[in-house]
Amino acid sequence: MNANRFDLIITSPPYNVGKSYETKQSIEAYLATQEGIITELIRVLAPQGSICWQIGNYVDKGEVFPLDIFYYQIFKKHGLQLRNRIIWHFGHGLHASNRFSGRYETILWFTKTDNYIFNLDDVRVPSKYPGKLHFKGEKKGQPSGNPLGKNPSDIWEIVAQDWETTLWNIPNVKSNHPEKTEHPCQFPIELVERCVLALTNPNSWILDPFAGVGSTLLAALKNERNSIGIEKEPDYCQIAEQRICDLRLGKLKFRPINKPIHVPSSNDKVARIPKEWAANNSQVSATKTLFEP
Repeated sequence: MNANRFDLIITSPPYNVGKSYETKQSIEAYLATQEGIITELIRVLAPQGSICWQIGNYVDKGEVFPLDIFYYQIFKKHGLQLRNRIIWHFGHGLHASNRFSGRYETILWFTKTDNYIFNLDDVRVPSKYPGKLHFKGEKKGQPSGNPLGKNPSDIWEIVAQDWETTLWNIPNVKSNHPEKTEHPCQFPIELVERCVLALTNPNSWILDPFAGVGSTLLAALKNERNSIGIEKEPDYCQIAEQRICDLRLGKLKFRPINKPIHVPSSNDKVARIPKEWAANNSQVSATKTLFEP
C-alpha cells in the first residue's frame, strides 16, 4: 500500500479478551503484535492525517489493564502527538459483581504532524447560551460565542437534541440497535461520523484495518469520503458488503446522528421494579416510588 495515502485511520482493534475472532495472548505478546501493525499504519498515514484508536480495557483474572495507557506509549514512541483522549460513554456495558460496571471506552486521537486536518465548524454543537456577551475589552457588549455553535467537549455523549449536550453518549450496538449484526463488538456508525467530518475533507481516503462489519466504511461513504477496510473474518466481510449495498439502495438501517437518546418512562414495563423484588425488600420498595407517580 502506498505511503502517505490516508487522511484518517480509524478503528477499534481487538481487545485481547478472547472473542471468537481473536486468540487471547499475554498482554506483552498482544501489544507487540499491535505495535507491528501500528508501525505500518503510520507509514501509510498522510502528513496531515490522524489516527483514531478506539479501545476499552483488557481484564485478566479480575485485574483491569487500561489499554489506552499502554497504546499511548506505542504511538509516542513512533513520534505521533496526542490531540485528545475522548471518552465514549454508553448506557449499557459490561456487568460486574466484584467492581463497578464498565460504561465507557476511549478514543485516542493522534496526528502525524502539527499541520493536520481539523474542520471544527463541521462538528460544532449548539451553544447553551448564544446570547452571552463579552464583559470587558475591545469587544465588550458583543456576542462572545461563535454563530455556528461551540466546540464539542472530549467527553462524547451524543446526541440529545442534535448534539446539544456535547457528551458522546452513543448507544453501543446491542440486540435492539437498528445496526445490529452477528458481530459481538460492533462499531456504531454514529461514533465514526464526527471523526470523519472533523478530521477529513470530501474525497479524503479513510482506512479501517480492523473493519469488522464495515461501520467505518459506511460512515465514510455516507459523507462523500473514500474508504478501505481490512478484515480477516469472511463472514464479517460478507455482512459489510451487504450493508454497503443496502446503503447505496437506501435500505440500510442505522441510527441517525441527531436522534435523541431514549429515556424510559414509568409506563415502560421493563423500567418498573419487579413485584417479586418489591414484596421482599423494603429498600427496593422505597426505590420503586421514585419511578411511579
